[in-house]
Amino acid sequence: MTASLTPTTAAFHHEVEQFLYREAALLDEWRLDDWFALMHPDVEYRVPAPGSDHLDPRHTLQVIHDDHTRLGGRVARLKSKHAHAESPRSRTRRFVTNVRVLDGPVGDAGEATVAANFHVMRTRLGKLDHFLGTYRFVLVPDGAGFLVRERVATLDHGIVEAGGTVSIIL
Repeated sequence: MTASLTPTTAAFHHEVEQFLYREAALLDEWRLDDWFALMHPDVEYRVPAPGSDHLDPRHTLQVIHDDHTRLGGRVARLKSKHAHAESPRSRTRRFVTNVRVLDGPVGDAGEATVAANFHVMRTRLGKLDHFLGTYRFVLVPDGAGFLVRERVATLDHGIVEAGGTVSIIL
């Protein structure tokens, strides 16, 4: 992968798509350490409360608002037997579609802002939950690929409609 191409090229768009598909596959395969290795040291992972996605996350309720340290702790808990909401762990299938490069690479870091739609299906203990929404990523080139500096998963519905809990990484 080369992250130095301009976003107007089909090759850059393809690289972004392949990165998002790989990221989704790592989560579905429960390869959480490999997934976490894709996170930039300054990563921000958010799931805004329904209806608050356009508001400042520093002053608004967020379902999830993790920095690198908290996200690392989340990954460690999900892999342990102490994550009761994920023991036994959920099985997930992610569909990532309508990938768009919104901006970038921009500035000295060559960051690109990317949007996509998602449908995450989770099965656990005989129950099927659906999470529908949009992703917004800020991707930073890292050698032959990208690192995620920002990952926002905005749901199109409330948490109750999705089973009442978000114990997985969306």
